[in-house]
Amino acid sequence: MNDEQDHTGFAPELIESARKTFAGPIAFLKSAPALEFLPDPDVPEVAFAGRSNVGKSSLLNALTGRKALARTSVTPGRTQELNFFDVGEPLAFRLVDMPGYGFAKAPKDIVKKWRFLVNDFLRGRQELKRALVLIDSRHGIKDVDRDILEMLDKAAVSYRLVLTKADKIKASDLAEVTTRTEEEARKRAAAHPDILVTSSDTGLGIPELRAAVMEAIG
Repeated sequence: MNDEQDHTGFAPELIESARKTFAGPIAFLKSAPALEFLPDPDVPEVAFAGRSNVGKSSLLNALTGRKALARTSVTPGRTQELNFFDVGEPLAFRLVDMPGYGFAKAPKDIVKKWRFLVNDFLRGRQELKRALVLIDSRHGIKDVDRDILEMLDKAAVSYRLVLTKADKIKASDLAEVTTRTEEEARKRAAAHPDILVTSSDTGLGIPELRAAVMEAIG
């Protein structure tokens, strides 16, 4: 790593290019409750996954610099569809907001539907370049997170772990959970070895997250 890269390995040129891209046109395209409703796979896609209440909607809003691009909700498991967002004009790539997982109070048929939708999407989507899996930094990786990591490993979908809500815990605790998360990432077949630490409230890690999306689509 040279002096022209930040600690995550992103060159300043990529950071700036990503900033400009996300400052441009971004629009909600559609929701897909089942595979037959997916948009045509005509551009690269980057998906965001995370358990309910991990702060996914807030992070997507921070990433895109919009206040209400992704709906935030205090009701876990409310979003049970794949939501697609077009980025760029002309269209450059899409963001995919995957339905949250780990909702304890959801009926079993809802959980089953979620697994089928997500698993089939991951296995069959050629244009899906990477998944960004969000982990609450206050809790670290839980078994429910490991379930989605296993799905990604088996589907051979490249993914990167992203710690959220980093401003909500002490620096020493954050350093510890970061180390543990990195150690687990390095043991997984499809995981990127470097993780990202973010906060949607303070903006920590958001430029790097944008760069990670741009890097993923090549």
